[in-house]
Amino acid sequence: MKRMVCVLVLFVIGVWNTGFAHNTQVYAVEIPEPTLTNTTLDHCIFLPLIQNSCTATQVPPVTLPTPAPSPTVPDDPWNSVESWVYQLSGYPDDQLTQIAGSNFDLAVIDLARDGSEDFFTYNEIQAVKATGKIVLAYFEIGAIEDYRPEWPDVPTDLMLGPVDGWPGEQYVKYWDSRWWTIVVQERIDKALATGFDGVYLDMIVTYEEIPADAAGTTRDDLARKMVSLISALSAYAKSKNPAFKIMPQNSPELYTYPGYLDAVDGLGIEELYVLATDRACTQDWCFENQRNAAAIHAAGKLVLTIDYATIQTNIDLAYTQSLAAGFVPYVSVRDLDVLRINPGWAP
Repeated sequence: MKRMVCVLVLFVIGVWNTGFAHNTQVYAVEIPEPTLTNTTLDHCIFLPLIQNSCTATQVPPVTLPTPAPSPTVPDDPWNSVESWVYQLSGYPDDQLTQIAGSNFDLAVIDLARDGSEDFFTYNEIQAVKATGKIVLAYFEIGAIEDYRPEWPDVPTDLMLGPVDGWPGEQYVKYWDSRWWTIVVQERIDKALATGFDGVYLDMIVTYEEIPADAAGTTRDDLARKMVSLISALSAYAKSKNPAFKIMPQNSPELYTYPGYLDAVDGLGIEELYVLATDRACTQDWCFENQRNAAAIHAAGKLVLTIDYATIQTNIDLAYTQSLAAGFVPYVSVRDLDVLRINPGWAP
């Protein structure tokens, strides 16, 4: 039987502006097929013919808006700190000129040039910051020295006895709300108003050096109370300046308590490798501190180490081991009353 190609020609009748009518007639036209050389099934060619030569409306190409470039977020200098200086007194001419002229990335200084009521001014702190440095204000939150301006205002029942080795300094009931009101809040307000980038908090170790039943509870509860104070301090300061940095010193084991890591931006730690002065730190607690500091660093926090040495081999040891751990080292004298540029380790 002779094969045929079926050509279906569709005549669409009654075309309107944008659509076709429903009445459509279909005609099948049988056309003799030339000799085919294959044996495939019949082929049908569908040729749509539009009556009245209706021309389809062309849709103009859509021009997509060019997306705005993403804003450039500057690197946080906090994450780029590679050197620091720690000096709490002995500023030449009672000025910060020497620190400002140094090449350190970060400086920890006291709130006051004399440690008492002669506070640094906003302009003085800005002058140091203008050199590209981060400037943190040092103060204690677990004890108070007798030369501090708040000393006369602290009730005697808040004091818990002298700090070992520092007879003019008293441990305090840091969990008492009066301590927050009389001392802590005012110091944070002063640091904020003076333009410091953050605070460097000392005497966190109070929780482990006072009697375990000092609050009528346990050592674990004292630890939680210290973390609570640090957390409250952080929340208060960051509510006023979200970029304000919170840097506690020592007691790195507190990172295991809920809320600690969220509250802090880093850790400062003393005598991690060399004890004051020029004695290797080889006790079990030295290695425990190193492990805990490493855990804090692994959580993305800046870790600053301060060791006390004058012998070059001990200075080299402190710098080498701190850098190997990913920390930022500094070595000075125990009184922290000079700016030390250590041979071989200049910033």
